Amino acid sequence: MLAVRSCLSFRYTNFCAPLKLSISSSVSHSKFILLKLHLSVSPKPRAMSTRPSAFDALMSNARMAAKKKLPSQSQNAPSPSKRKAADSPQPKSENPSDSSTQVTHLQSPEKAIESNENSEEIDTKSVAAEKPESHVTTKSRNSDSKKARTMAAVNVDDKIGQLKKKAADFDPKSAAWWEGAERVPFLFIARAFDLISKETGRIVITDIVCNVLRTVIATTPDDLLAVVYLLANKIAPAHEGLELGIGDASIIKALAEACGGKEAHIKSQYKELGDLGLVAKAIRSSQTMMHQPAPLTVAHVFDTFRLIAKASGKDSQEKKKNYMKLLLVAAKDCEPLFLIRLLQTKLRVGLAEQTLLVALGQAAVYAEKHSTPPSNIQSPLEEAAKIVKQVYSVLPVYDKIILALLSDGVWNLPKTCTFSPGVPIGPMLAKPTRGYQTF
Repeated sequence: MLAVRSCLSFRYTNFCAPLKLSISSSVSHSKFILLKLHLSVSPKPRAMSTRPSAFDALMSNARMAAKKKLPSQSQNAPSPSKRKAADSPQPKSENPSDSSTQVTHLQSPEKAIESNENSEEIDTKSVAAEKPESHVTTKSRNSDSKKARTMAAVNVDDKIGQLKKKAADFDPKSAAWWEGAERVPFLFIARAFDLISKETGRIVITDIVCNVLRTVIATTPDDLLAVVYLLANKIAPAHEGLELGIGDASIIKALAEACGGKEAHIKSQYKELGDLGLVAKAIRSSQTMMHQPAPLTVAHVFDTFRLIAKASGKDSQEKKKNYMKLLLVAAKDCEPLFLIRLLQTKLRVGLAEQTLLVALGQAAVYAEKHSTPPSNIQSPLEEAAKIVKQVYSVLPVYDKIILALLSDGVWNLPKTCTFSPGVPIGPMLAKPTRGYQTF
């Protein structure tokens, strides 16, 4: 009894003080006391001495007996290699929570991290595999667009090259790259101007202009009037007095604002090249745009020229400058060159108005649908050219001449276009005379 009390006072003085143990004086109650101490005392007592006590011996014996009774789990547990095997069957459990717990315990954190990394690698590979396809698609689209632009440019060059053929061998639809219902693009006229400027022979120039007019008549006859006015470098009949009224200073300002350049730089290039159209072409060719405006048409350019000429009153110069800016921004290829020259009324292509009238008469003969030439005419082309020149000298108004040509034909032109009150005749009819007797 004294040994038990000394053991209790020695080992459990610090943490068994609150316990009120009633220890009986009889020896028969000693086992009960030890069992009660085992249940109430913390399983991790603080070590006070290195010498094992009777209680430690008793607890070690109890642990050894418990180990002998319980089956060893280490022998029945599968090896780590078997756990990692994919084809090893997993033991089925009646409780779903047990199976999920078992799977959770079977998969180590390292294996889970490896599986996550593998899934991330697979996702990354799939994304990387998708990126080349999109990149290839983008490349193919860019190459297709480049090919389309190249083919379009080659197509335009081939179409314009058809204009150099002889009028008898020319097909009007072979030079047109637009549909019949569409407006004639201004690029067609600009390329024709460029083609004419490279020729020196009057007959070749006449054939080119005749083919241009025949193409317009065959595709878009409504634009024939605008085409003829632009080829003549005019916007209205001479007797109306309608002029653009634009100087080089206004054109330089509009060009600087449209192309983002400086006026001083444009002026220096103008002095160097001597042609403001060449300056505009050089600036626009080096300029890139994120959004390309709609292509210019002959009708739009001609209508804009008339709006510029009719602008008057306050801020009229500002309005004219804005109109010019709109045209210059949408211009491409060689269009800026001839836009500026048309605004300056200095075309510089070697096309005389008499050549235009001859080409107009010949184009009317080739496109004649309303009547046939008289039987006494041996050369219809020459006769048609004479008729058009004579009618223009009597009535120098392209509006009426073109309308009569399209509606009644060239052979009826002298009957439909005659002297008109208020319209002066051409100065070419004036001949020097000594008196009225010579008439």
